[in-house]
Amino acid sequence: MKEQVGIERLTGLIAFARSGSLGSYTAAARSLSVSPSAVSKSVQRLERQLGVSLFTRTTRSLTLTNEGRDLHERALKLLCDAEEIEQVAKAARAEPAGVLRIAASLPIGLHVIAPLLPRFRALHQKVSIDLRLSDHRVDLIEEGIDIAVRIGDLPDSRLLSRKLWPHRLCCYASPDYLAAAGTPAHPDDLQAHQTVNLRYQSSGQLFRWPFRIGDRDIEIVPSSAIIVDASEAVISTIAAGAGIGMATSFMATPWIKRGELVPVLAGFSVERHNVTAVWPESRRANPTVRAFLTMLTEAL
Repeated sequence: MKEQVGIERLTGLIAFARSGSLGSYTAAARSLSVSPSAVSKSVQRLERQLGVSLFTRTTRSLTLTNEGRDLHERALKLLCDAEEIEQVAKAARAEPAGVLRIAASLPIGLHVIAPLLPRFRALHQKVSIDLRLSDHRVDLIEEGIDIAVRIGDLPDSRLLSRKLWPHRLCCYASPDYLAAAGTPAHPDDLQAHQTVNLRYQSSGQLFRWPFRIGDRDIEIVPSSAIIVDASEAVISTIAAGAGIGMATSFMATPWIKRGELVPVLAGFSVERHNVTAVWPESRRANPTVRAFLTMLTEAL
């Protein structure tokens, strides 16, 4: 009986730690691969066992109480220790197995990672994939992500990382638009064209278009009649003839092969080297993470 109570309490502490970090039972349940009701019941059972309220609950939010804040850091440490035990056990098996949780932005997920998954599963049939696509940056440690692929700076020093591949930022447009409006020969000519731009969901800022002119880099923010908040929408909109937009080469390549887009101002495009795979220190020896990282590196 005592052993059963101990297991229930451990489950409750893990559910509490993840709920406190993510701010909702639903998000915690998703990260733990269980139902929201299971997380809620585990936390409520823990509260009864401890004799304190850990959260202030409303219909829209979940906020730590004073007692909950005091216990949350210790519960997080317990969660990290539990995950480390799991990773050590996985490494001991030496064969990729279990759930591989991958996080990426929508463009990288669609154009780079998703096409690799069938081959990865064919090689490692004991592995199941949980791919999470969002333009919002997630906390890998708090959300239990095994590996992520990111574009941009990496401020989180808790993560291991590896640069993956260079990509090119270039302007594109549909053949029909260029036939009707003409093709610009210089970035300054964009003022006379219709453009489609991206607004970042995370910051609300407009994307600044980089160009390489001679030996210097410049950035402009075109006056765009259409602004969208997903890079895939930029591609779809310009392919439909709305004007000129800027995108990464790995996003545009399938559209170019189908004849739906053509490069514009290619001589002024900019090469970037900021696509990076990142993973927590606790996943260093994880054979599933190593196997996926190897395939990702070789494929690109």
